[in-house]
Amino acid sequence: MNAIIKLTSIVKTYVMGDVTVNALRGVSLSVYEGEFVAVMGASGSGKSTMMNVIGCLDVPDDGSYMLDGVEVRGMSRRDLADLRNRKLGFVFQNFSLLSRTTALENVELPMHYRHGPKQNYRAAAHSALEKVGLGGRVGHMPNQLSGGQQQRVAIARAIVNDPPLVLADEPTGALDTQTSIEVMRLFVDLNNNGKTIVLVTHEPDIAMYAKRLIKMRDGEIISDEPVENRVVA
Repeated sequence: MNAIIKLTSIVKTYVMGDVTVNALRGVSLSVYEGEFVAVMGASGSGKSTMMNVIGCLDVPDDGSYMLDGVEVRGMSRRDLADLRNRKLGFVFQNFSLLSRTTALENVELPMHYRHGPKQNYRAAAHSALEKVGLGGRVGHMPNQLSGGQQQRVAIARAIVNDPPLVLADEPTGALDTQTSIEVMRLFVDLNNNGKTIVLVTHEPDIAMYAKRLIKMRDGEIISDEPVENRVVA
């Protein structure tokens, strides 16, 4: 298997006034194609910083990051944006949908940053919404959708460009228990169909849907183990 994520001795430090925060202290991690990885840790553990590095939203101070065989460190902002758009899909806790555009238009957004026939955008967005069970809601505005449906739109937007890697940051944090289960089943389906998924969560029951669990503390990985008694449906 190929390592789609390969972090080697990643260091990230923030200076805030007189305070220096060592957010990542030499983190090394490999994630392989087809894995479903959950990352857990208390506030300040470094999990969000690591996800920002993996997502090419932040640049490490030291170390190497290979994303699907491409060295990320040292790339220009433009090249990073292009790499993000081709290789990554993002799902956030607060859905991050544009309130005045339809579900279909929200899903189309990532395609506008790629070079390709615009006439294909609508069909691809419609297909992505079908995959998440919202083929009948394409014309709805976000305020006409439930929280779970909005998160499904966000997932459709994350996969519309068919990226090999999906990053999910607390994707069930704003959802009730039953809706969280429905959304996690969708992630399991995506993973079963070949998507590599890395998910940050503070909820142990949500982490049980992953195949592998990484725990962080004080900017370091303290454990990395297969998930026992995994929830698969």
